Amino acid sequence: MKKPLIAALLLSIAFSSAARAQKSESRIYEISSMLSGIFEGSTPGNHLRLNVSSVTLEPARPYDLFLSVTGMFEKDNINQRGVIRLETQGRDIYFTYIPHFNPTATALSQDAGRFTERELSSACSFVMNPKGDGFAGNTLGSATCALAMRGAVGKWSLEVEPGMIRVRNVDSGETLRWKKTER
Repeated sequence: MKKPLIAALLLSIAFSSAARAQKSESRIYEISSMLSGIFEGSTPGNHLRLNVSSVTLEPARPYDLFLSVTGMFEKDNINQRGVIRLETQGRDIYFTYIPHFNPTATALSQDAGRFTERELSSACSFVMNPKGDGFAGNTLGSATCALAMRGAVGKWSLEVEPGMIRVRNVDSGETLRWKKTER
């Protein structure tokens, strides 16, 4: 009588663990899908185009993305590139942006996954939590993110939903939005 009960209990634990692993795997796929594509700036003065595409730098990291930011923000020409690395962390997603200071780097470059010491030390990382139909997270407010993302001094929030990306300065309320125009 006890053996079938113990076996059933062990099976239910095994299946619930597998279901939790699948759910976290689906979250990383969800955020990767939401981030992938071409986004056009939709707030006043934001004429930036974000081109986010998958890039295979290591077979063990299928959710790495290459980000290219081009265009004008207010009166400044912007041309930035880098890699977004997404990793599962429990029910959340660990988001890391590693800049490429070489403006000729592309997702197809041989060096897309190679970074200088300065680029690696400038990486910006934070946790993205499920929120509504998407995900949201805050930078730690350090100067490191200001090196990775030009001008991002202070604490910033990032929200990703289907078809939309929003970046907001937590202190000043300055907000930049992008709408997805292409997959």
